[in-house]
Amino acid sequence: MTESSNPPGVGPTPVFVRLVELLTAGGARYRVIEHPAAGKSEEVARIRGTEVGQGAKAMACKLKVPDAPPKYVLAVLAADRQLDLDTLAAECGAKRASLMSPREIEGLTGCVLGAIPPFSFHQDLQLVADPELFTRYREIAFNAGRLDASIVLATDDYLRIAQPRLADIRQA
Repeated sequence: MTESSNPPGVGPTPVFVRLVELLTAGGARYRVIEHPAAGKSEEVARIRGTEVGQGAKAMACKLKVPDAPPKYVLAVLAADRQLDLDTLAAECGAKRASLMSPREIEGLTGCVLGAIPPFSFHQDLQLVADPELFTRYREIAFNAGRLDASIVLATDDYLRIAQPRLADIRQA
């Protein structure tokens, strides 16, 4: 590795640049926090200075639909909650849902695993968010398309700009 190269998911990425441009153009209230790459939600929340529940966890899912090609969904929920794959499948009219492979994730999101923001920039990746995330805090925090940067964004600006489909998809 040369001095100027970064490991995958570290340093400016096309998704990070696109995300900042989108938020700026949309007049969003946000801030970028650069930090060491961190793996666990609790660890990155501490680094960001936010609550774990403010974290908008984006999970890339593949849905099996009867007699049709698979559907792809980016499921967004609070980082301190667990995704209910059966509920997600039912909400989307699918038979079954599973998490995507790292290769599929990179292909549809342009991000490495762990760096996915709660925005979809791919026409085949539907955005579905759990509404509870937006009632708990005035701001959400999330990975910004790279492992070493996060964005803290006003909740109402997220909803206005991302326009996710809202569905209760967390485990009870």
